[in-house]
Amino acid sequence: MKQRTYSIVLEPEEGGGYAVTVPALPGCFTQGKTVEEAMERAAEAISVHIAGLEADGEVVPEEREPPRLVTVTVAA
Repeated sequence: MKQRTYSIVLEPEEGGGYAVTVPALPGCFTQGKTVEEAMERAAEAISVHIAGLEADGEVVPEEREPPRLVTVTVAA
């Protein structure tokens, strides 16, 4: 089985826990109560997302370059 590596974004949620998105896989997201749980669920979500793409005959995107986190300041 081919292994793939993807960057994930963990964002703290107001009520606790973490929202997870996968920039290289639009529509792939999950959440977890802890960082560890969020990471485990991310791996599961990525696997399911890839399986769905393959089942539909779609190309599975590869992550070309890890996303960059930058800050932008705007007038309030």
